[in-house]
Amino acid sequence: MERATLGGGCFWCVEAAFEELDGVESATSGYAGGHTDDPSYKAVCSGRTGHAEVVQLEYDPETVTYEELLEVFFTIHDPTTKDREGPDIGSQYRSAIYAHSDDQLESAESFVEDLEAEGLYEGIVTEIEPLETFYEAEEHHQNYFEKNPNDAYCSMHAAPKVEKVREMRSKR
Repeated sequence: MERATLGGGCFWCVEAAFEELDGVESATSGYAGGHTDDPSYKAVCSGRTGHAEVVQLEYDPETVTYEELLEVFFTIHDPTTKDREGPDIGSQYRSAIYAHSDDQLESAESFVEDLEAEGLYEGIVTEIEPLETFYEAEEHHQNYFEKNPNDAYCSMHAAPKVEKVREMRSKR
C-alpha cells in the first residue's frame, strides 16, 4: 500500500470521489500544510492555522497508479482558483498536493507541467510540496457523503464529483 494526500476544496467532496476508485483502500479526511499542532475543524475554518482540508488515500499501486489518482484529482476540482473551490472560499480550500516521497513530488510537478503544456488549464495554482504532517479530521467528517447523502451541500457539490469519477471509470 502507498499513500497520497490531496487537497481540492471541501474534504467531504474529495473523499467521496476517491472512494469510487478501485484500488483506493481508504480515504481519510484531515488537515495538512499548516503550522498548528493537532488543529480542529473550527480552527482550520478560521483560516489562522495555515492548514488545507485534505484527503489522505491509501491505495494499491498495482490497481491504481499515482498518476491515475492525479488525473482524477484534476478532474474533480478547479486547480486554477486560488483558495477557492465552488462556494467554499478560504486558504483551507486551496488546491494542494502533499507528496509522501521524492518520486511523488517529481510525478506531481511533471503532471502539472504536462497539463499546462497541453493547454487543459490556464494558470494552475496547485501547491506541490512534501507532506510534513497529516492530522485526521474529527470522526463526524469521515465518510460524510456516505453518511449524509441527502445533505443539500453533498447533493449540490459532492454528488457531481462522484458522478465524474463514475463516468471516468465507465470509459476505461
